[in-house]
Amino acid sequence: MELLARFLERSDRRVIAPIRAADDAAAAGRVDGVLRGLFGPAGERHRERVTPVAADLTAPGLGLEARRQEDLAERVDLIIHSAASVSFTLPLDEARAINLDGTRRVLELAELVRERGGLDHYCHVSTAYVSGTHAGRFGENDLDVGQGFRNTYEQSKFEAERLVREHRDLPTTIVRPSIVVGDRRSGWTAAFNVLYWPLRAFSRGLYPAVPAVPSSPVDVVSIDYVADAIYDLSARPGAPGETYHLTAGDRASNIAELAELASRYFDRPPPKVLTPEEFASFAANATGLQRSALEEGHVFFPYFSIRTVFDDARARARLEPAGIRVSPLPDYLERLLDFATRTRWGKRPLSRAAAFAGQGRAGRAPGSRPPYAVAAAANS
Repeated sequence: MELLARFLERSDRRVIAPIRAADDAAAAGRVDGVLRGLFGPAGERHRERVTPVAADLTAPGLGLEARRQEDLAERVDLIIHSAASVSFTLPLDEARAINLDGTRRVLELAELVRERGGLDHYCHVSTAYVSGTHAGRFGENDLDVGQGFRNTYEQSKFEAERLVREHRDLPTTIVRPSIVVGDRRSGWTAAFNVLYWPLRAFSRGLYPAVPAVPSSPVDVVSIDYVADAIYDLSARPGAPGETYHLTAGDRASNIAELAELASRYFDRPPPKVLTPEEFASFAANATGLQRSALEEGHVFFPYFSIRTVFDDARARARLEPAGIRVSPLPDYLERLLDFATRTRWGKRPLSRAAAFAGQGRAGRAPGSRPPYAVAAAANS
């Protein structure tokens, strides 16, 4: 959604949006809903520049007939592949079907576009957590460093990135966001997952203790930083094959700081920080809603004791001269929580347009061009 907004607000490009849908009419309905959520009634003025295409990331040829694929290949010059399942709990074969094989399908389209002489750039949205269980600094050139993986999401995204790197004939860029949260100006978000889940449980008094290392880094970036960075890196790609960490890096918070800030906001005592062994005993004795919250939140607990620091020097060197800078989480956490509590953690949805009412709009980026771009929409 945020990438789509930037292409529509800051360029004259037309956007082809492959969408998981039964047919093009259903895909168009989803696009109309997204545009209303992004721009409110003003979204209608952008509608003619967005072409919805019903597609299936897991099907050969993206589920498109050969003639349709050829048509896309003739019209596209930029592909941004941001489609993925972000579930931590999918069986490995299902995670691979979406994140690995889906990437393979989009790469096949990219090869077809390249053969037709029209591919300027292919941007693959990966994740900083391809680092898996690696301890210490993880650089933008690093990938396989002998790490293990906490879940099938990390593993399938690692395998997908390795596949992209094998396509050396394509003009590729890989971007690796860390934990993505809402907009740092308004707090707006369309997805209350990952960091939001334990914060919500804590706000309800369901997390009096957590298994964590107080000094463990919590690398969080706002969606506006990530979207601005991807937009800029796609408009002004660097050398083919480069990877950029869209992370907080050395500006990351840690568990102790996050706990203190959340405690202050929700006016609750800080959670006790327990070793995994101590926490296992604590969780075994929990009952009722607390037990359910601990069971549902267990997939996030490994991220409370991470020992990885992401080196984002290349991204900073590239993006900061363009005015695109990451902000430390404490600078905007209160706005994130204001929005989350105002919307009851997504139960009372508020559109991006409403959240940004009165804040103005970004102008068109200099040097923007009118040809088509194609962005792979989220598959799940």
